[in-house]
Amino acid sequence: MTPALNKPLPEIEALATGGVKFTPHTYSGQAVVLYFYPKDNTPGCTTEAMQFRDRHKDFVKAGAVVLGVSRDNMASHEKFKQTLELPFELIADTEEKLCHMFGVVKNKIMYGKKVKGIERSTFLIDASGVLRAEWRGIKVAGHVDEVLKAVKSLSKKEAA
Repeated sequence: MTPALNKPLPEIEALATGGVKFTPHTYSGQAVVLYFYPKDNTPGCTTEAMQFRDRHKDFVKAGAVVLGVSRDNMASHEKFKQTLELPFELIADTEEKLCHMFGVVKNKIMYGKKVKGIERSTFLIDASGVLRAEWRGIKVAGHVDEVLKAVKSLSKKEAA
């Protein structure tokens, strides 16, 4: 089942770095920023991860948890996380369950060949597990600030 805006997330379970198990209830009471990226250690994905890293304290202050998701395995994620000193966990979606659930697997053309790849996308889930915002097919520049602004406005609504 694909998550829909303003609806609770369907049941899902995924493993992340640091021995974390992600479910819609793992971070109950906190907003969750779930960002999907194509591959560890590639230029755009490294830049995006570093931008989330550099603004991480602002996300925490706004009451949000950041989680990165790609099809890379746990070993690749652990190395990527360590190399970039990422303060958040990365979900290893090697079986593409989360990727398919959120509809981020797309046909792409690479070097003239059709391949299935991850469309860079971000999803914002509120403290009660409801999908509140989604950004699909995004460009890295300025994106993290846009997500942070949405998290802050979500916090204000929940406090009201």
